[in-house]
Amino acid sequence: MSRRTLGLDDRLYDYLLAQSLREPPLLAELRAHTAQLSGAQMQISPEQGQFMGLLVELLGARRILEVGTYTGYSALRMALAQGADGEMLCCDVSAEWTAMAQDYWQRAGVRERIDLRLAPALDTLDGLLAEGAQGHYDLMFIDADKSNYAGYYARGLELLRPGGLLLFDNTLWGGAVADPQADDADTRALRALNTQLRDDERISLSLLPVGDGLTLARKRPAPRSVGRPKAVAA
Repeated sequence: MSRRTLGLDDRLYDYLLAQSLREPPLLAELRAHTAQLSGAQMQISPEQGQFMGLLVELLGARRILEVGTYTGYSALRMALAQGADGEMLCCDVSAEWTAMAQDYWQRAGVRERIDLRLAPALDTLDGLLAEGAQGHYDLMFIDADKSNYAGYYARGLELLRPGGLLLFDNTLWGGAVADPQADDADTRALRALNTQLRDDERISLSLLPVGDGLTLARKRPAPRSVGRPKAVAA
């Protein structure tokens, strides 16, 4: 089977950005600031951020859950796309990186509607479920420790409303998921997740070669049960 997805060299990638990227100056500043950090490889690409903002607009997502916030670029992108009536809950464990995020959120005027929880994300998600937040969220973005992706997925399906959207980052993992020589724990976890998603009939699915691989999984509404037709009185 011939390959249908166009490869991007530097020239074509620069053209893509020049012709489509609409990045507000504050987001560009945050991205440049993040690029100077030791963990800069965790930053999503600007075209991925813009695509995620478009998904927020298309879905009309007003309640967003994020697992893995880093310096806040993806959260800021989505918050700006939500509008003033949106709310977001962000899960992370780094006070240092998220301090930078909060500074930019404040400057963008969205800080007051972002609830940042500094704790292991599984604990935060379990806490939300214990509080009765099942079906509360419209969209969930997962970009954190790969070994726990399956756990985030299980909880995310409960926390999302029917028709809600899960986004998973890094699902192509630099090509390692297709490399039989790659056998580290993160790669194995991502391979397992990709297979699980492929076979899960509770979702509609698309894995896109955006950034390092972005998977979209829409939670399908539960099928209606068809009862017996009512008897008609003679």
